Amino acid sequence: MANMNKSVVEGPPAAGAFRERPSKPTTFRKFYERGVFPIMVDHNTRGNRIKWKVDIGTLDYHHFLPLFFDGLSETAHPYELLARQGCHDLLDHGGSKILPVIPQLIIPIKNALNTRNRQVMCTTLKVLQHLVRSGDKVGEALTRYYRQILPIFNTFRSMRVNLGDGFDYSQQKRENIGDLIEETLQMFERYGGENAFINIKYMVPTYQSCVHK
Repeated sequence: MANMNKSVVEGPPAAGAFRERPSKPTTFRKFYERGVFPIMVDHNTRGNRIKWKVDIGTLDYHHFLPLFFDGLSETAHPYELLARQGCHDLLDHGGSKILPVIPQLIIPIKNALNTRNRQVMCTTLKVLQHLVRSGDKVGEALTRYYRQILPIFNTFRSMRVNLGDGFDYSQQKRENIGDLIEETLQMFERYGGENAFINIKYMVPTYQSCVHK
């Protein structure tokens, strides 16, 4: 009995739903280090940016766009900068080249979100918002992949930083994960066609339509 009185009864283990997952070295990093990408870091007075050595519109999007999306899992410099800005540049100039590549982007998107790294998730959510607006029918094409990319949305949707009476600077910088997820879901609904809402609702049951009110 004495031994029993000294024993400690542990509660159930933490689910670890929000715990960061270690990310593997990306293919993006390997290709950059081999000099495959026609880009370089441009250091100027306004900060670091990337500079393209070729006309972006001439690039093979089936080859380059999935590689840059793969780099969204990066957090180290310069890979994070190159992948993030590279994705936005490619989406800005892709037009009709983007839609056929959508199936190749899903695994990199899922991998980036599943790192559960806050910086990586915020970057990826902003890229997703850009993606759905980047070309005709792109938002609709994404609906068939909601089952792969929305589970992590459902997990983190309620994560809003609460600083009491203090000011939440993450909102000013658009780095509040809960708010970014809500924005992204609303864009998915607006650009995803007539079946978008029901498919979002299936994966994120608490989501309320921003279109049908």
